[in-house]
Amino acid sequence: MRPSISLSAALTLSLAAAGLARADSPHLQPAARLPAYQQECAACHMAYPPGLLPARSWQRIMSGLDKHYGSDASLDAASVQQISTWLQANAGTSRRGREEPPQDRITRSAWFEREHREVPPEIWRRPAVGSRAQCAACHSRAETGDFDEDRIHIPR
Repeated sequence: MRPSISLSAALTLSLAAAGLARADSPHLQPAARLPAYQQECAACHMAYPPGLLPARSWQRIMSGLDKHYGSDASLDAASVQQISTWLQANAGTSRRGREEPPQDRITRSAWFEREHREVPPEIWRRPAVGSRAQCAACHSRAETGDFDEDRIHIPR
């Protein structure tokens, strides 16, 4: 005889499993975004979801802020510690998020290349797009970590 499971128990288990699957997605932001990360990093570029890179990539990025992709993005020691700790805690653990791309650039990762292989090079050069790093140009909800391809709008 098989044990029966109540509808509410089944629903609870399903929701819990869905939550675990979503929590491991490299596209989703953690429930609470660190204000210092938003303030410091989003001042110059999109505050990328920390799950898009593994902890070791974030560690290298945060330890090299004086040479941050050609800019000096130095911060005081307390801010570096706070942001680094948060990035480490929320770094990628999924298959995509564990990849350490060349130069720790999200746009050089294998999954990014694969997802964007159909985008012609001239689109990246459009003034409204700017570069491969400008996720929000085409992904209107990128700031929230939503990169769903059903909501892509490629600017002219």
